[in-house]
Amino acid sequence: MADNARAKRLADLIREVVAQKLQRGVKDPRLGSHVTITDTRVTGDLREATVFYTVYGDDETRAEAAAGLESAKGVLRSEVGRAAGVKFTPTLTFVADALPETARTIEDLLDQARASDARVREASSGARYAGDADPYRKPAEDDEDGAAGE
Repeated sequence: MADNARAKRLADLIREVVAQKLQRGVKDPRLGSHVTITDTRVTGDLREATVFYTVYGDDETRAEAAAGLESAKGVLRSEVGRAAGVKFTPTLTFVADALPETARTIEDLLDQARASDARVREASSGARYAGDADPYRKPAEDDEDGAAGE
């Protein structure tokens, strides 16, 4: 087992190498400038690396980018092995990062909450209390009425 610091350093190196190779070295038109490498994680034994990526575009662009990354996996792994200089080059697995969809979902939920708050605020704008503004009895008022007159 390798220590966590070594796995972290290797993950950072893989992220940088893959991003640079995608930007400059891979001639696949499916992997244009719309693919971004967001994170990389390496297992403790340094045998497998998971590369997270995002693609800006529609579903068709995402599917094309996934196919392009799968076809370029061997070239990218060779480049990682050359840069890392480790005994065994980790296998690369590309996973679409769910961060943009999650952020979009959170934004939609926040918009719904804002709209609901606005409806409640509008409904309560002319509302009044059901009883007195201050429903609690005060001992000083009771003493003035009953005890002070006797």
